[in-house]
Amino acid sequence: MEPYTLSHGLVERAQQGDQDAFSALFEKCRPRLAVIVHCRLSSSLRRDADVDDILQETMLRAFRDIHRFEYRAPGSFMSWVARIAEHVIVDMARAQDRQKRAGELVRLRSETNPGGPEPAHSFTPSRIFRENESMRQFVETLNLLPEDYRRVILLAKVEGLSTSEVAERLEKSKETTSLLLHRAIKRLQSLQEGRQE
Repeated sequence: MEPYTLSHGLVERAQQGDQDAFSALFEKCRPRLAVIVHCRLSSSLRRDADVDDILQETMLRAFRDIHRFEYRAPGSFMSWVARIAEHVIVDMARAQDRQKRAGELVRLRSETNPGGPEPAHSFTPSRIFRENESMRQFVETLNLLPEDYRRVILLAKVEGLSTSEVAERLEKSKETTSLLLHRAIKRLQSLQEGRQE
């Protein structure tokens, strides 16, 4: 096992019921998780669900299931909540299909939905995006990449998975994954330089 980090101490406290420790832990990964969620939402789901909605539900599920989390290495909490967010997105897509047949989906208050109910936490991802121009530009540039490049960057650089873990998720060899990541980063850097000119 790799050395323990500050996150490990927060996880232990959160597993003992310390809500402040859980909030601090979630806030550490919130900006990266917001990027992951934004990039994984389909265009149709983006019309009906907000990144804020997904993160709110992810936080609730992670808090409910924190006792199931097992710290393995630095970054393992981020990887765990990213998987929870993926499940939330899938569940929301299914709910969207059901809601289209039954009526309107209730969305939290946001810039695009000012009449919705207020989220429980006022420091929402959409506010993070507004306050952090470089994050917005990164997401826009990331969206210009082909899907396989975007996915490998999200897994390796945003979620922080090792090359072996990324290879396993992509069902590719380590060597193929390394080459794909190298090409994806070069393409991302090229696009970022082009946008700065």
